Amino acid sequence: KEYRKYDSYALNVDPDDDDKATEIKLCNFSRPHMRAFHFSWWCFFIAFFIWFAIAPLLGEIKDTIGLTKQQIWTSNIVGVGGTIFMRFAMGPACDKFGSRVLFAILLCCCSIPTAMTGIINSPTTLTVLRLFIGFVGATFVPCQYWTSRMFCKNVVGTANALVGGWGNLGGGVTQIVVGSALFPLFKYFYNDGARTTERIAELAWRSVNVVPAVVGFATGVAVYCFSDDAPKGQYKDLKKYGQMPEVSAAASFRDGALNFNTWLLFIQYACCFGVELTMNNAAALYFREEFDQSTESAAAIASIFGWMNLFARGFGGFMSDKFNARMGMRGRLLIHTICLAAEGGLVLVFANSKSLVFAIILMVFFSVFVQAAEGTSYGIVPYVNPPATGSISGIVGAGGNTGAVAFGMGFRQLDYKPAFYIMGFSILGSSFLSVLINIKGCSTLICGGVDED
Repeated sequence: KEYRKYDSYALNVDPDDDDKATEIKLCNFSRPHMRAFHFSWWCFFIAFFIWFAIAPLLGEIKDTIGLTKQQIWTSNIVGVGGTIFMRFAMGPACDKFGSRVLFAILLCCCSIPTAMTGIINSPTTLTVLRLFIGFVGATFVPCQYWTSRMFCKNVVGTANALVGGWGNLGGGVTQIVVGSALFPLFKYFYNDGARTTERIAELAWRSVNVVPAVVGFATGVAVYCFSDDAPKGQYKDLKKYGQMPEVSAAASFRDGALNFNTWLLFIQYACCFGVELTMNNAAALYFREEFDQSTESAAAIASIFGWMNLFARGFGGFMSDKFNARMGMRGRLLIHTICLAAEGGLVLVFANSKSLVFAIILMVFFSVFVQAAEGTSYGIVPYVNPPATGSISGIVGAGGNTGAVAFGMGFRQLDYKPAFYIMGFSILGSSFLSVLINIKGCSTLICGGVDED
């Protein structure tokens, strides 16, 4: 008899596709499908909470220890750059071990350096600490792999986009929770009437990140104890009963890396998720310096960019599934290209904005297309080479961090306007790469073709 951990499921499933769910019920939290869905976005959300908890405090850290713009951007670049290798490694690791275990390891381990923010006393300690905290950004790969493992292709674009988008929402929430809520609260507690304003602010930023660290560690423990690797159960049990072969991580990575489509999506993802990571680091400082805002108000404005993840990335995945239903892969590629092109154009307009109100409005629309393009990207990924989906997710995901490093170098060396110009034209150029994407058994953007079932 075939091994199954559960005799029945709360969702309709396809027994011919490893019991993957054919529907999404957002208000359902039952194991295995929807529990994995909700843990996917929540773990990625908390990863962002850990990852960018320092970002809204950089202005205060700069004042306390006397950092230059270049030193701040060095730490920003290292914070997202360290994740590149980890994302490459997470892909084949997901194929071998599953998402649950990897989520637990990353969240628990990266909570430790987050709690140590208070030891920062130089540019070097800031940079090294952000390197180790940045490893938590690799949680994106198990996030996308888990929903690809749990849901059929008819809804996987929407599922991947929702968990990715709601997870990315953590970037915006962190700005406002840490910068506009917890930081003022900690300043209030440290204000004993005798300390100077500068001393109060320093004590607050040195201790406030204990909060995201505790939440991150607790989440890591919870995901390990209360979820499943696959629809039919845990990987160790499936291997024990002979229903899952041992996977070679090296072979999985090789299959993903030798596919030309993987690298095209790598570049395009650099131009959407890489842009989001750059904005998570840059936005608060940009509004503080260019529009003379306070730390609290700049963090609140910057958080708007991340808040668009509440719907925008999910909308991109939803549109990808809808266009796929009408036009096959050609439809997925078409909506993907439109989102990238619109994103690039809006960056160029945003760079020329002199009005605070107009800049905020432009940032909202710019953010929507950034995150929609992320959603359409991962509507394509599961089709590239299904047996190597984990590795391909990892490589494409690493593209996002590679883009963040590249764009971060621009912001480190240049003024804001030319840095935004480089970003905008790069995005526009990447949109044309969709013409070259040619997935076996799928239609193409220009030449068409027939999609195989």
